[in-house]
Amino acid sequence: MSTSQIIMIVTIALYLIMMLVIGFVCSKKNNSVGDFYLGGRKLGPIVTAMSAEASDMSSWLLMGLPGLAYASGICDPGWTAFGLAIGTYFSWLVVARRLRNYTEHSGSITIPDFFSNRWKEKKKVLLGVSAAIIIIFFVPYTGSGFSACGKLFNSLFGIDYHLAMIISAIVIVAYTCLGGFLAASTTDLIQSIVMTTALVIAVFLGISYAGGWDNVVNTATSLPGYISVSQTFDPTTGQANDYGLLTIFSNAAWGLGYLGMPHFLLRFMAIRDSREIKTSRRIASVWVVIAMTVAILIGVVGLGITANGELEKLADPETIMIALANLMGNKHVLLAIVGGVILSGILACTMSTADSQLLAASSSASENLIRGTFGIKISDKAAMIIARVALVIIAIVGVIIAWDPNSSVFQIVSFAWAGFGASFGPIVVAALFWKRSNKYGAVAGLIAGGAMVFIWKFLIAPIGGAFAIYELLPAFIVSLIAIVVVSLLTPPPEKEITDEFDAVQQINRNKSTVVNAE
Repeated sequence: MSTSQIIMIVTIALYLIMMLVIGFVCSKKNNSVGDFYLGGRKLGPIVTAMSAEASDMSSWLLMGLPGLAYASGICDPGWTAFGLAIGTYFSWLVVARRLRNYTEHSGSITIPDFFSNRWKEKKKVLLGVSAAIIIIFFVPYTGSGFSACGKLFNSLFGIDYHLAMIISAIVIVAYTCLGGFLAASTTDLIQSIVMTTALVIAVFLGISYAGGWDNVVNTATSLPGYISVSQTFDPTTGQANDYGLLTIFSNAAWGLGYLGMPHFLLRFMAIRDSREIKTSRRIASVWVVIAMTVAILIGVVGLGITANGELEKLADPETIMIALANLMGNKHVLLAIVGGVILSGILACTMSTADSQLLAASSSASENLIRGTFGIKISDKAAMIIARVALVIIAIVGVIIAWDPNSSVFQIVSFAWAGFGASFGPIVVAALFWKRSNKYGAVAGLIAGGAMVFIWKFLIAPIGGAFAIYELLPAFIVSLIAIVVVSLLTPPPEKEITDEFDAVQQINRNKSTVVNAE
């Protein structure tokens, strides 16, 4: 192993040790189940904003997005990024304050809790179904993160892909089990800083290795459809493919996912004061736009580096950041530290999402299924033990799902994103904005949205043509229709439910007035 590789490994090791230390420190602040799952609703606006975005982006930001741009140009990832930017701002603007106030008013510490408490269900059907959906979709989502870790260490250091996944999973599980939500959020803040540093370093040094900005532009413009918002480059044929309006809407529909992403919504619930959401919204929105723009640019720059002869053409485009870090290490020993920071950034993307996903999934298993749906009476201490055991089990299953080294980070993430966006998104909207919605409509929306993701992905989309669109868009629409139709065909919600809805709306208006006055 070369000196530069040793330096990069040491840099990464120091980063991982820091995450474990944070987990240990935060473990001393968990005095209740509410602290473990929601940090006692004590997050400040900066931690809330950056932990929300870091937990959202995952390895997709530094692997999936640059890889897609590297292979096919800016159109496909660009429209996806546009939709995500709009979705980020909209969710912070419209959903965050209402969800924070409603969940505090109803005493909810998880998203399934909120659904169940919102409609005062006694049989806990809604609670059980929503908890099961979280587990179903979070397992492959978590697996995508482990896959990214495996690819990183395998392609760079030659470490066995499977061994790298297992070691990464152990570190993530360790600090999450120790510190819970507070550890996940604190590490997410640090990881967002590492991710940002990695992006900035990669793009500037990448331009240098590509022979300058002019060479980057010339290489990109020489490929048909590569720099276009209405065409995409096909690397197999070397030709441009038209990007229709329906496909644009399909990719932009990624933004709908924010309305139903449990680990993202939990940050809204955890901020210490809903009046601080305005500050969080500005920080989060600006960071997302800059981060995704730079990530796409790195893909374009990576193509320029390849054309300049500094890199061989990548068999797996998603490893462009890894290849760039390795190139730095080979250039100079001191640059190996910089390369280590970039690799730590990739780990940060993965870990910041995986820890939040594991925590949400384990809370669904212990708090929502065992204590809520099945009504098994256990102490808070026992519930936290079960949550930690569930967290380990889910991590193991995630590793198994990602066992194939050829699995695509982008494809796995997109499917899980669609699952949450289509099943939870419409229900969150109905719960916060539609007084007439009821528990029957909510259950129908959950099932219809989740089922349609599978149906569209595996049965309808393969037909091709107009049907070959991202499954989130049609599934979201089907779920929304199911909620409205079933709610109107069944008895209206009880007076207790509508009175609480009115009370929370008044709280929202009062706090909005205070914020606007400030």
